[in-house]
Amino acid sequence: MRKAKIPLTNFQYGELSPSLISRTDTRVYNASAQKVENFFLRAEGGVIKRAGLSKIYEFDTTVDATKVQQHRLVPFIFSDDERYIVSLEHQKIRVFQIDTNNTVSLATTITQDANSATLPFTNTNIHQVTYAQSGDVMFIAHQTFMVRKLVRTGLTSFQVETKTFDTQSAGAKIYQPYFQFQDLGVTLDPSASSGNGITLTTSAAYWDLTGSQSGGNYPDSKHVGTTIRYHGQEIEITSVQSATQATGNCLATLKKKLKVDSFRTDNGVATVTVTLVNHGFSASDAFVISNADTVGGISTSNLNGSRTVSEVIDDNTFTFTAGGNANDSTVGGGTPFLETHAPATNWSEQSYSTLRGFPGAVTFHQNRLWYGGTISQPDGLWASKSNEFFNFDTGEAADNDSIDIRASIGEVNTIRHLVSNRDLQAFTTTDEFIVPAFVEKPTTPTNATIKRQTSFGSSFVKPYVYDGATVYVQGSGEIVREMLFDDGQQAYTGQPISSLSSHLIKNPIQATTLAGGIDRAESYYFLVDADGTLAIFNSNRAEQRYGWTQFTSQGSFHSLCTVDTRVYAVVKFDKGDGTNKYILCEFDSSFNTDMAKTYSGSNGVFSVSADFANGAVLDVVSGTHYLGQFTVASGNIDVSAVDNSLSSAEIGFKFDVTLTTNPIDTATQQGVLSGEPRSLNKVIVDLSNTLSCSVNNKNLIIRQVTDDLSQARVAITGKKEFRLLGFSKDPQVTVSQSAPLSLQVNSIIAEITF
Repeated sequence: MRKAKIPLTNFQYGELSPSLISRTDTRVYNASAQKVENFFLRAEGGVIKRAGLSKIYEFDTTVDATKVQQHRLVPFIFSDDERYIVSLEHQKIRVFQIDTNNTVSLATTITQDANSATLPFTNTNIHQVTYAQSGDVMFIAHQTFMVRKLVRTGLTSFQVETKTFDTQSAGAKIYQPYFQFQDLGVTLDPSASSGNGITLTTSAAYWDLTGSQSGGNYPDSKHVGTTIRYHGQEIEITSVQSATQATGNCLATLKKKLKVDSFRTDNGVATVTVTLVNHGFSASDAFVISNADTVGGISTSNLNGSRTVSEVIDDNTFTFTAGGNANDSTVGGGTPFLETHAPATNWSEQSYSTLRGFPGAVTFHQNRLWYGGTISQPDGLWASKSNEFFNFDTGEAADNDSIDIRASIGEVNTIRHLVSNRDLQAFTTTDEFIVPAFVEKPTTPTNATIKRQTSFGSSFVKPYVYDGATVYVQGSGEIVREMLFDDGQQAYTGQPISSLSSHLIKNPIQATTLAGGIDRAESYYFLVDADGTLAIFNSNRAEQRYGWTQFTSQGSFHSLCTVDTRVYAVVKFDKGDGTNKYILCEFDSSFNTDMAKTYSGSNGVFSVSADFANGAVLDVVSGTHYLGQFTVASGNIDVSAVDNSLSSAEIGFKFDVTLTTNPIDTATQQGVLSGEPRSLNKVIVDLSNTLSCSVNNKNLIIRQVTDDLSQARVAITGKKEFRLLGFSKDPQVTVSQSAPLSLQVNSIIAEITF
């Protein structure tokens, strides 16, 4: 018989996928474990038990068992001293304030927007919305409703508004994106250039005919309320009569601002040639010229006023007769306006509407507000004017004008997320794109380009910038990748980071990150799964260290968010009588149980009826002592049989804490021992600040019989030896707890005989 000591000095690769348990030849085998449940990975290589969940707030709605996505937690940070947690719910928003003492309290509940309309958030879309915050405004986006603004109006007051766009000072031109949805060559013919109730006729079917006809109109048409831009001015659609006819109100006189010096004259004649792209005119069409400068000797009085098209030269040029002859062949005219209501092909419709859909992605990048991905333009990408977040007018392509580009290469890609990182990153259903940043100047309408980097696709889970990369869930929902710039390739890559622990990534619905860790310097990436578990990723790129663990609870996790270094969760708990409730909790290192609170009582009796039902089995902790499990009766927990002097105690649900190593193996001259019988003789566990620990069901002895039992137990720091017997083909070490108290494992040394 031979002996070998196998050092397991770190668990930096976390919980290993079952498909890799036999891979004893890999470098990760002895730096991972078969199970790491309810532990955080530490930078030093060990693991520490997660904090308990302290109860903050019980939501007032009983959970329907068929609904698993009732809440979405979102951080709202106005300043260091004014921090909030936003809970998106079905047709409701709750805002919780975090004061300077980190006490959380409900600030306000919102069920209607500023116009008394029902909020558009529902059980089915709250985990699909995207959001971006600037100052006291948070923009919330989804393809099924116009972007909403959550506006902080006071220390504890908020309201919801529908995103609006800037207008001209006169209130006419609306600075929103427009798009030519009509087929090529389809004309729009307004019956007048001003006024209300003008008729709009198209040369082919165009207007939406949703619903049944009533009184000669289609009252349910989704075109009603939208705006059409014709010659640079807006017409609001008020009714639809047929597929080719609608009625609208002119928000301003229909006139087109021509480009600078669009007039050309010929010496000695009164004919003026006009350059106007896609003018749509026919010979004899009437129009009005205004604001023209003298050109070729033809005075402004002989240019401005009512004119008629003399000849159509091509789609972009036509002529008219001025009131006098030119004395020079030249180009000029300044920047005139052309007023007309002749048929034109150069017209467009607002990009965002009930008919066309709304942006599903939103972010801030380079002092612009960016939108992406509507139903009708899934690959559309729009940016506001620089430092003007409510102005999306394309203007004249000045550097600060808005941007309108497409994220498509051969196929249409629906934009699901926009992330501001080194470059603007666009995550679509099939590909990952960037809008490259420039070293010497910002992105502008003239230099904005979009480039595909990888082709994996993204799910609805919000990507996060983490450890120098952007971490996102692949469209299939089973792989987590990082979008990271590769200096060698001068492009982004999309390497998987979940391969070693693929079994923990099942059906993610939400993610968040924590920078700075819980009482530590580590950073973590959290992934909420639809089954109520949490997968936690910890990495350090410089040290090539990364791994996953899993959090479970007697309840089930449904949402998570971080504010500064604190982590908040919505957890569904059974109160003990089959009644499920959603509870807002905080991961709190001062507690060792879930749904925990510190209760005050007398003579060992504590009233818990506000939080638990009769029949609930709860765990009671007093300082360094675990008193055991007790059942709620008559609304009370009675521990008087154990300690009738107790007046304060932590009461909650304990949770499983398990670290199970991979099968202990070692290389011999004959090869590895996998599958061969061998004896696990001894295990040495290096512990820190530990009050409860079991190794293969053998409990750690904290006290000796000679200790003063009236004094608090002293936590163990140092190496502890556990002797074990028996042969096994795949011996393993399992570290667990029988009591919900502190536990930190730094390393394990296993001695085997073979």
